[in-house]
Amino acid sequence: MKAYNKDNIPLAKVLRKNMTPWERKLWYDFLRNYPIRFQRQKAVGNYIADFYCAKARLVIELDGGGHYTPEQTRKDEQRTNDLTAMNLTVVRLCNLDIDRNFRGVCEYIDMVVQNSLPQSASLTAPSSHPPAGGRT
Repeated sequence: MKAYNKDNIPLAKVLRKNMTPWERKLWYDFLRNYPIRFQRQKAVGNYIADFYCAKARLVIELDGGGHYTPEQTRKDEQRTNDLTAMNLTVVRLCNLDIDRNFRGVCEYIDMVVQNSLPQSASLTAPSSHPPAGGRT
């Protein structure tokens, strides 16, 4: 288990209850039922990751329009660097990709997870896991 700032737990609980539409779609239509466990709004280090998979050492961050200002881009780069220094892989996805290419996003996440798992663990998960309900 990764170390985390316990002061972030109340905020993480609030964020779980108030997920963005894109976080909800990714969670309820894919990650919640993914064969390798993901957690949502998980405290990791001094941050709260949108989605976290301990087994794959993976953080998934969804970025909306506010993430593309110069100041936020710098903060996101620092966040990614800090999480990478914790030996985690960070995947940043644009909300527009969730809207326009949901199936591709799911396939990409599956590929990253499969490539991150130890060989023995990756044999237990399918190589492709389509979104629930066949939505694209």
